[in-house]
This record gives sequence, structure tokens and C-alpha cells, in this order.
Amino acid sequence: MALAGLAALALVAWAQDARHWQPLANDGVHDPKSPAIGLLQEPREALSRLAPDTAGNKVRWMESLTRGEISPRSRVDAATNVELRESEIYLNLKGGTPIVKFPHNQHTLWLACSNCHDGLFKREVGATRLDMGRMLMGEQCGLCHGAVAFPLTECNRCHNTPRAGFEKPALRSDGLRTGAVLAVPPALPR
Repeated sequence: MALAGLAALALVAWAQDARHWQPLANDGVHDPKSPAIGLLQEPREALSRLAPDTAGNKVRWMESLTRGEISPRSRVDAATNVELRESEIYLNLKGGTPIVKFPHNQHTLWLACSNCHDGLFKREVGATRLDMGRMLMGEQCGLCHGAVAFPLTECNRCHNTPRAGFEKPALRSDGLRTGAVLAVPPALPR
């Protein structure tokens, strides 16, 4: 097929993809007059082949990872110890919204534990008071969610476990919970 035909097919495929990204020269972040802008890959070129999403930067990053569309480095420094965690933590057990099931696995595939612990969150379950206001201001979970991960406006992605029928994970003989760790927030001062 001629080069023009391939370009036309690529244009049709792009038009069918409802996701659109601002060109770097128009994004308000990059200097369109800088010669370096020509060295950067345009978001449309980089992201359009990845699993589509309707929010944030329009990519379902975990789906792209499991499909093999991307293969990020597990560490920058070879000496860094990578610890994959399978545990889930249940948060917001007393609130009015659905319970939050926090999956360590999806996060530790991308990040070393030290990215979050003990700076953003204490390692002890329930020791850090979570605050949606702080998250919305780019702290705690909001440091990534809204910047590189799906935005906090996608409430049901975190508040993902219905209260009706929810049972706390059972304790094993060694004192750990099966399949999950239950996080009960500390009592708030009145």
C-alpha cells in the first residue's frame, strides 16, 4: 500500500478513537518556539495505541500493562529492592460512600514502597488519616491520581466496594487477615 494510503488509514483510526490530546506546542506547558519541542513525542503518537479510558489522560494504565502494551522499568537503580505486594486494604469503613478497596498489587507493579511509605502514608494500617480535601489539593493519593493516574473525579474507581453484604476479611491463625488487611482509621478528636 502506498505511503499516502497508510497515512489515510492512520488518520481514520485516529478519528475513530474519541480520545484527543493537545499537541505539545498548544498545551500551555511546552514552549512552542523551543527547538527542543521537535525532539519530544506527541501525546497522540505515544498514547493512542494504549488501552483507552474516558477520563484523565485517556489511558487505562493497568490494562495497558497487563496487555503488554507497555513495560515500564521496575527500578531506576539496579540496587533498589522491588517488593510486589498482593494485599488489599479496606478503607472508609464508617463513611457514607462505598468502601475503598486499595490494591497494593497494582501500585507495587509501578512503585517502590518508599514512594509512599513513610512519607505520604505511615506503614501501620490505619495510622494515617486520609483526607479527600488534601487529596484534591494534590497530597496523599492525589499526588499521582489526577497527575499521571486516573483523576479523583472518578469516585467509583476507589470507592469500589458496596457496603451491603461487606464482611471484614477473616483472621488467619498467624493473626494476619486472609486476602486483605483491614484498615480502620484512628478515632478522630471530637
